[in-house]
Amino acid sequence: MIVLASQSPRRKELLAELVPSFQIQPADIDESVVFGETPEEYVQRMAREKAAAVAACFPTDLVIASDTTVVVGQEIFGKPVDEADARRMLQKMSGKTHWVHTAVVLQKQEKRREKLVSAQVSFSLLTEQMITEYLKTGEYQDKAGGYGIQGAAKVFVEAIQGDFYTIVGFPVNTVAKLLKEFPEELKK
Repeated sequence: MIVLASQSPRRKELLAELVPSFQIQPADIDESVVFGETPEEYVQRMAREKAAAVAACFPTDLVIASDTTVVVGQEIFGKPVDEADARRMLQKMSGKTHWVHTAVVLQKQEKRREKLVSAQVSFSLLTEQMITEYLKTGEYQDKAGGYGIQGAAKVFVEAIQGDFYTIVGFPVNTVAKLLKEFPEELKK
């Protein structure tokens, strides 16, 4: 059996395009940044910890975990804690290019495969009115950086460089390649 260590509807939808059936079991982990950790190290650690937490409950199954973070300069933007935090993040991204890092981990017992994929997103200059209107949608909740590129925030995006699905939070091409390393799971 395949277990998706996420409650994200986007990840669920995208994984369903790759495998016929799977179970969902979100991971409950501490998502705090460790002092001195780079954004890349952070997102990889989060994906590993999610995979390990769920694998402990499903020791014979293939666990797929993913984590996404948005980075402006060296500041890591996880999920905003509230609307004010989301506003702060959007203001900092306004008129700038930021990085989106997504780490994917596939783990079954002692076998683990992982990959970090990165993309850049350039935002237009955002007015306070644009930010306020966006925040009213509530879409900022539970999304790294306070936005989902596939939602209402798509109007903020001037350009992307890299894989679109990395920005969505589930790099489909990467997951498909990693799944090939677990052929026995694809037959189930």
